[in-house]
Amino acid sequence: MATPMEEAAAAPAPAPAPAGGGGDDAEMPAAPTSGSDSDSSDSDDDGAAGADELRIQALEQALQEQPLDYETNVQYIQCLRKSGNIKKLRAAREEMNKYFPLPPKMWQEWAKDEISLSLSDESFGDVEKLYERGVQEYLSVKLWQDYLDYVEEHDQLVSQCSPSGLSKMRDLFERAITAGGLHVTEGSKLWAAYREYEMAILITIADGNDEEKAKQVQCIRTLFHRQLSVPLADMESTLAEYKSWEAEQGNANDPGSDFDGAPSNVVSSYKKANDMYNARKQYEDQLSNVGASEADKLQELLKYIKFEEAFGDPARVQVLYERAVSELPVSSDLWMEYTSYLDTTLKVPSVLRSVYHRATRNCTWVGELWVRYLLSLERIRASEEELRHVFERAVQCSFPTIKEYLDVYLTRVDGLRRMISNGLDFQLIRQTFMDASEFLSPQLGTEELLLLYAYWAKLECNLGKDLAAARGVWENTLKKSGSALEVWQHYISMEIEMGHVHEARSLYKRCYSKRFAGSGSEDICHAWIRFEREHGTLDDYDLAVKKVTPRLKELSVFKAQLEAKVEVYSVRNDTSNANDSSQKRKPNKMTSKQQPPAKKRKENPPKSTMSSDDQGSKTQSGNHGAVEVGEVSREKVEASIEMKVDGDSRTGNTSSNESKPYFYNDKCTVFVSNIDLKANEENLRHFFSDIGGVTAIRLLKDKFTKKSRGLAYVDFSDNEHVEAAIKKNRQKLLGKKVSIARSDPSKSKKNREAGPFSKGQDKLPQSGDDGAKALGSSRPDKEIPEGDTKITGKNTFAAPRAVVKPLGWTQRDEKSDGGSEELKSNEEFRNMLLKK
Repeated sequence: MATPMEEAAAAPAPAPAPAGGGGDDAEMPAAPTSGSDSDSSDSDDDGAAGADELRIQALEQALQEQPLDYETNVQYIQCLRKSGNIKKLRAAREEMNKYFPLPPKMWQEWAKDEISLSLSDESFGDVEKLYERGVQEYLSVKLWQDYLDYVEEHDQLVSQCSPSGLSKMRDLFERAITAGGLHVTEGSKLWAAYREYEMAILITIADGNDEEKAKQVQCIRTLFHRQLSVPLADMESTLAEYKSWEAEQGNANDPGSDFDGAPSNVVSSYKKANDMYNARKQYEDQLSNVGASEADKLQELLKYIKFEEAFGDPARVQVLYERAVSELPVSSDLWMEYTSYLDTTLKVPSVLRSVYHRATRNCTWVGELWVRYLLSLERIRASEEELRHVFERAVQCSFPTIKEYLDVYLTRVDGLRRMISNGLDFQLIRQTFMDASEFLSPQLGTEELLLLYAYWAKLECNLGKDLAAARGVWENTLKKSGSALEVWQHYISMEIEMGHVHEARSLYKRCYSKRFAGSGSEDICHAWIRFEREHGTLDDYDLAVKKVTPRLKELSVFKAQLEAKVEVYSVRNDTSNANDSSQKRKPNKMTSKQQPPAKKRKENPPKSTMSSDDQGSKTQSGNHGAVEVGEVSREKVEASIEMKVDGDSRTGNTSSNESKPYFYNDKCTVFVSNIDLKANEENLRHFFSDIGGVTAIRLLKDKFTKKSRGLAYVDFSDNEHVEAAIKKNRQKLLGKKVSIARSDPSKSKKNREAGPFSKGQDKLPQSGDDGAKALGSSRPDKEIPEGDTKITGKNTFAAPRAVVKPLGWTQRDEKSDGGSEELKSNEEFRNMLLKK
């Protein structure tokens, strides 16, 4: 049956491809028997041709949009082969092979199609090149057989048995034996073809030329001996054929002996090869399972390869790897294992080049393969032109992560740096860094950028001898990642290593006041002080201390405020959640003029206008003496936590309009905050073990994660132990300074019941028992929420605006007796103004 190319050349109408040529191939239609049948057949052919043409156009459009889609390329070639469009088919095959290795079946189809179109001997060379390209991409015994048969039949020098033809054919057979002669299941086919060719040569030798015949007989005998020493399938048949052939040559054989007539060395090699085959037969049986998945095949192949590697024969291991990548060409794990084996064991330049070239064409997306490719070429002393070509191919691929591009660029720079001693221009290294920076900077993280730029700056100094260029690298890095402490540290380290103390000091002056992540701001300040100790004069040291000290103080205050805010926010958040779930009331039972104190604080938090310095250094005086701002915050934290406990313990069913919260009534309890999250009750007990008296510890935990919130209540047996515990305030527990204050739930309750006019605040002027009511009469209770407080001075923390002293008020304005001024009537105010 003719191929599609032959039919296309013989008739204008396209014909389907033969069976086995592809998934779309079909048998030729039968000849028409009547005119009506012929018309119907022509109509059907026209319809099929139109459908094929539409399909081809659709695939062409798809390839324009995605030229690297493997399956679309395969379908396009199959459709063109079926339609017989020779010109487009050749172009499509070349285009696909430019991006992908073609499987052996596609090479066989391509070669057969071109052979069918060959009308002269000039086309022999083109077909021979196709076979040569095909056998270099994947190991295929069938493709080698087709190649050998084609050359033997169509090469005139070979068919005429000329000396050059004989030499060419034998060289080709030896290449085939080297490539696939060790294939356990199919290798015997190549050996058999080789022997048949040599036997055919023996027949052509004239009878009178005994010397030439004897030489050819010995050549055939050697082939038998070589094959019998290789573990292949069906070795018994090869041995029987050998004995029969020896009998034809006049060598008597004993029918009762399996090895009669064979040299002892051949017998020994055969037995050894047969044992080797039996050891490998179980692996070959596993691989012959047609229904196995690719994952199962991969596992079986890897087991087989490990078994073969244990025998240490590189040729056998290489053939097995070639079989594996032919079965699973896009398995990156296989290619990685294969190339690694070649790099460490075989180390043959031609083999390394071939395998790495095929590996990177099959798995273009694996950056590590490209890195290994560049390193392998450098090991075998490849030219700079070849290295540059591979590198340019690599950076045009699509890698899944940006780090793989960085690795390729850095590997390229490494190679160029090692070649600098051979007269390489440093400008090539600099240009590579510039290309990497332009391509990678928008996507790299700080750590990767630092790796790239630190390497670049170092090479600019050491190899380029250009300090200005190195500084330019770092200055450019600061523009992109100046908020990263590590960038400044590396820049400063470079200047110190170069002995440029003045430049390093200038960098410290530029960055000590910047805000860095974590403890970076403190670290850079301490680093400057240490630098001046080691390199600076006393004036330099004093200047650094003068600059750094207020900065460190500012950072300390800020950190303390931040910790307090985090603690209070954490407690309030959990308290509000508890209140939401436990203090819900029906609308008809809620008072319209008064809300529960906890809800007031939640909805109207105090607004602080104190500066950070005031909050960090000044104290608040009240009914209970001087109390630090942090302690006031802790009292609020205590109240919030107590409300949470209250909310958890109540049922939520009440008929009273006023809330009746339950508080811990412990009289000897301290509240501990800023506890390390890893601390447990035992750590707290040990912390207070030197004073003793601990009766209970309540470590507060998150109700969802059950992890510590860094807060705890500690109960003591009496007040003396409480006072001793408070004296341990700001001491370290597991490396963190804890805050300790007395917990007084009754005081928190009074504060909520009294509203905004509580401890630590100036009282309203009163006239007997009605003083507070006099002011409250002009404004309902709900209009004076506790959150409507404003801080305006050191003695006005959390005080209502109605009682804050006016700006400019001094101690001299107070009455000498220290009493509170009574409210004046309208008449008294009028008389006072008239006197003035």
